[in-house]
Amino acid sequence: MKNQKMRILVIVCIVIGILAGVVGMISILRVQNATKNILSESRKAASSASVSKAEVTNTPTPAVTAKPTAVPTATPTVQATPTADPALIAATAPTQEATPVPTETPQPMTSTGNGHIIAVDAGHQGQGNREQEPIGPGASETKAKVASGTSGRTTGVPEYQLNLDVSLKLRDELQNRGYQVVMIRETNDVNISNAERAEIANNSGAEIFLRIHANGSDDTDISGALTMAPSSSNPYVGGMASSCQHLSECVVNSYCAATGFPNLGVQNPDNMSGINWCRIPVTIVEMGFMTNANDDTSMQDQAMQYRMAAGIADGVDAYFAS
Repeated sequence: MKNQKMRILVIVCIVIGILAGVVGMISILRVQNATKNILSESRKAASSASVSKAEVTNTPTPAVTAKPTAVPTATPTVQATPTADPALIAATAPTQEATPVPTETPQPMTSTGNGHIIAVDAGHQGQGNREQEPIGPGASETKAKVASGTSGRTTGVPEYQLNLDVSLKLRDELQNRGYQVVMIRETNDVNISNAERAEIANNSGAEIFLRIHANGSDDTDISGALTMAPSSSNPYVGGMASSCQHLSECVVNSYCAATGFPNLGVQNPDNMSGINWCRIPVTIVEMGFMTNANDDTSMQDQAMQYRMAAGIADGVDAYFAS
């Protein structure tokens, strides 16, 4: 009986051992599966991180365009207008009076056009120059290098501004007709004497010289336009008096026809330094009287200024046509 109980107890222990082993095996398998899952998830996470890192690493960096470096362009060489040889002028003048050296280079000529070259001087400047200069080569008589000019009694506009306004329109009108134009000045901020202006025109290659001015008088009733040319007895430029007279007649007649200003004809003073230093035909155009209310107001009208410029250009056409 005792032995039978021992067998049963042994069998029970064996069964319990077997069950414990089975349970242990199941636990081990579960742990292994859990470990595998953990490792698998870890690998996936690592793989995802690697891919993400690769994407970040391989993302192309935006190209930075280098700021273009400015390429310096060549500065145009401005050729100085040749000036007259002082020794040559002194040798041909009545005395050894030095020729004024121009302080300004004329503006570049434009267009080839009809082959004629015109020099245009807007009379006066922003500030007059009371220093003296001879009225002609070898002259003992002197005048201020540049007078201050008159001004509009009604408008208050200074003559130097009116002269420049019309001269710039005249430049454009002449160029439109095929002339080459040399401007003595295109701004009021200059200091060029009358003798120097003549020398610039002389050395520019121009065939004629137009000096643009406006008139003034104590008598406010005087109105109209006139031109000036040297007389045949002028000791400095008498030899070209007839050419200057013809040019002056052509200009004043055409100007007055275009504008309606009274025609006061051609005057012949011989003390104008801007004429006496010239070696090419020259005329001074007195466009109207700024001291006369009608003339003054008319000359400030823009449409009239274009007519004034066209009238002077008509005179130039007439001069070359004859």
